[in-house]
Amino acid sequence: MVYDGILIGVIVGLFRGGFRHGLAQFSTLKLKGGWIFPLLLLGQFLIFYVQEKWTWVASINGYLFGAVYVTGLVFLWMNRKYPGFTLIWIGVFLNFAVMAANGGRMPVSVEASEVLGPYYVDLLQQGGAVSKHFAMDASTRLSFLGDIIPLSSPYPRTQVISIGDVVMNLGIFLFIQHMMVDKNRKKAKAPETRQA
Repeated sequence: MVYDGILIGVIVGLFRGGFRHGLAQFSTLKLKGGWIFPLLLLGQFLIFYVQEKWTWVASINGYLFGAVYVTGLVFLWMNRKYPGFTLIWIGVFLNFAVMAANGGRMPVSVEASEVLGPYYVDLLQQGGAVSKHFAMDASTRLSFLGDIIPLSSPYPRTQVISIGDVVMNLGIFLFIQHMMVDKNRKKAKAPETRQA
């Protein structure tokens, strides 16, 4: 879901800030510990890939994803001065909280996941759903923070998301708008006052 917030934010930012200015603004961005973010993405992809081959990695993937989340929270907190980063932090924390309360895995509503089709629902109910997800039941803790919100047509990508995902993507959207939209444009276009 994080990619949705980035894509929507960039598209809107291009319309509001223009192609040339909008994208050029990212070259001025200086994040504290900026090297951490690409490492987190790489780490998640590695976990996804390796757990299919090594069962011992699959058995501890909850702890591995937990470590990724904690590191991400530290990174976001270090950069909280940027608009939107506090919301991103809150969204990531909400997802981390529900996963930590459920053994490092994200609970998914079976009813909501019906938008993904019967194959995914079967995997979910049999406990074979991909990676960090599991079917929500009566024993699930903080279930309201799990993946309970179904998205389907007219939304371009069918998926099930959490409240944390919504908050996080709102923060990503606001941050991208802050970066891409020229705050001085109105001042520059304002008519000059004539001097007597």
